Amino acid sequence: MTNGSTSAEDADPIAVSIPPLDESARETAQNRQAELLKPPGSLGRLESMAVDIAAMQATPTPSVDPAVILTLAADHGVTAEGVSAYPKSVTATMVDAVAGGDAAINALAGATDITTHIVDMGVDGDVPASVIEQHIADGTANMAVEPAMTTTQAREAIAAGRALVEEHAAEAGVIGLGDLGIGNTTASAAITAALTETPVEEVTGHGTGIDETTRQQKIETIERALAVADPTTDDPLDVLRCVGGFEIAGLVGVTLAAASRRIPVVVDGVVTGAAAIVAAEINEGVNKYLLGSHMSTEPAHAIQLAALDVSPCLDYEMGLGEGTGAAVAIGTYRAACRAHSEMATFAEAGLDSA
Repeated sequence: MTNGSTSAEDADPIAVSIPPLDESARETAQNRQAELLKPPGSLGRLESMAVDIAAMQATPTPSVDPAVILTLAADHGVTAEGVSAYPKSVTATMVDAVAGGDAAINALAGATDITTHIVDMGVDGDVPASVIEQHIADGTANMAVEPAMTTTQAREAIAAGRALVEEHAAEAGVIGLGDLGIGNTTASAAITAALTETPVEEVTGHGTGIDETTRQQKIETIERALAVADPTTDDPLDVLRCVGGFEIAGLVGVTLAAASRRIPVVVDGVVTGAAAIVAAEINEGVNKYLLGSHMSTEPAHAIQLAALDVSPCLDYEMGLGEGTGAAVAIGTYRAACRAHSEMATFAEAGLDSA
């Protein structure tokens, strides 16, 4: 991969240079598709997937290997408002499960030969020593009362995300985004509402399985948070500061760093979608390096994907997070690239394509 990134230790962690897509590689890849041993267009979207990745990676023979999923975890002070079906202590429990190889992301990533990393961005509780430590604080502040974090913390979290790419995924063929954190669908809905100018009610779902009464409370909490913090909606960093989360900010950094290195980024569900929107608002060049995974059951996700102009790869009614949708989708992207790069052409098979 071409390394167009700057160091995550830069004074300004959101200042990145993102290269344009390589249209020459796209054209060459498209021409190869026309020569492969099959009727043109017969592999449908798998063909366009491979061509798109070729343009991202600046090579006519793209590959998503090695594939890496970075699952970032943090707690949210807004859980004090009763917006989740689970207490925030579950975040640390789930981090422990992922670290031990016992979670859904471990099973799905293992099925498709993907390396996973679990990262503590701000878990309020003890985590195993094997977890990558990028701890900013023991969870964010309650955004319904005060801004979720300081500007310094937001920038530190973004810088930490960039460092994760440099230290653990610099040679990746693709990076999947993952998240863990009780309360983070509340933060994601707030970010989506603010940056897409969509009514809070339209972007707020049932998260971890809350009932309709709790969902209404969640809506009111988000509306109060946006009123209290009053973020500048044309300043994505300010929106992140006011109603974001440390894991979301870290994922912003991951996305910026990956795009700067020509590494495709697979957006998982609604939490990673919120991070992708923030990253794209910071640098619009990010959009060209985003790949869809699934269509989340959370209503904000469809709004996010539309804003990013990203199409989902699949729709299996998933809504877990962790990077699970990205894990399944990466298997499809791998198949698309291998069919593109490993299939024989008509000429190689001694046949006339005409």
